[in-house]
Amino acid sequence: MGIALRRFNSLLNRFYPFVKVFAELIIAQLILSFLLLLFIFDSISLSNFLLIILFESLFFIVFLIKTRKREVSKITSIIKTIREENIKSHTEISLPNSLSQLESEIKLMYQKNSEDIEYLKKLERMRTEFLANVSHELRTPIFAIQGYIETLLNGAIKDEKVNQQFLEKANHHTLNLNNLLNDLIDISMIETGEMRMSFRYFDISEFLAQTVSEFHQMAADKNISLSFIPPPKKMQLFGDKNKLKQAIGNLIQNALKYTEKGNVEVTVYDEDKAGKVAIKDTGIGIPSEDLVRIFERFYRVDKARSRDVGGTGLGLAIVKHIIEAHGSQICVKSEVGKGSEFSFTLKK
Repeated sequence: MGIALRRFNSLLNRFYPFVKVFAELIIAQLILSFLLLLFIFDSISLSNFLLIILFESLFFIVFLIKTRKREVSKITSIIKTIREENIKSHTEISLPNSLSQLESEIKLMYQKNSEDIEYLKKLERMRTEFLANVSHELRTPIFAIQGYIETLLNGAIKDEKVNQQFLEKANHHTLNLNNLLNDLIDISMIETGEMRMSFRYFDISEFLAQTVSEFHQMAADKNISLSFIPPPKKMQLFGDKNKLKQAIGNLIQNALKYTEKGNVEVTVYDEDKAGKVAIKDTGIGIPSEDLVRIFERFYRVDKARSRDVGGTGLGLAIVKHIIEAHGSQICVKSEVGKGSEFSFTLKK
């Protein structure tokens, strides 16, 4: 019974526009017939009057059929033009005034389809570029490891002057390859929505003091001062500590890599309803034309220097996604030769 009722409703909805038009025409005909009857009732027989009504009905039906045929032909022509991609803009879509609502719907459909197609093309370009970048990034450490191993197998393993050095370099590239694969897994999970977040309130000073302490040796090796400046009072912020540790760790590591002398400071500022975390360095800085692209996957400001200091090219992309997952935005201010500052806020 339910299925039959749904089918009936579907059929009724399909024919509703035609039924509506027929009803309007019948009402118009009845009004005209009534007026005609008032004026010529005394001078015409009932049979002739009924004959006139019949001719009126036929006229209205023929008129309706021709009108609908023209409208259907116009709709078919528009759809064919869209299908053959001969329309460059939705403004070229035009239907009679009686079909203004349908015209609006077709325009909206055309715009939506155009946006979807453009988005798919963009995704395809991004996928192609991503695969090319991944292939290149994987090829570099793999070829290096292969070269060192082949050299050792060809006799260098017996040379005590170089065998240890070659093994250390091969191991270094193995670590780089492992880091790259881990970052690829992370960003894949983030962008597909599989990254699980665990939000809770935590003491930001305690959290940052511990995170910064893990990079003191790296700073000491480069003779750079690494410091943490806590807020004036205890502050509880809301977020995922594990993911934030990964993001802040990436920012501190980058600051240390691209700072030759001076210092790196991690600071927390107390704002009205949030706490602002900032990582500031006195490093080489970032050119203004590169600031808008540094969060893209595999984008490198100075490719030659980036190779020297290491890194996967995915760190800032991961940072951006993690901070956005906290309902915030990563901000950057930088000046070439004077340093950079990355910052974001977390709600209290």
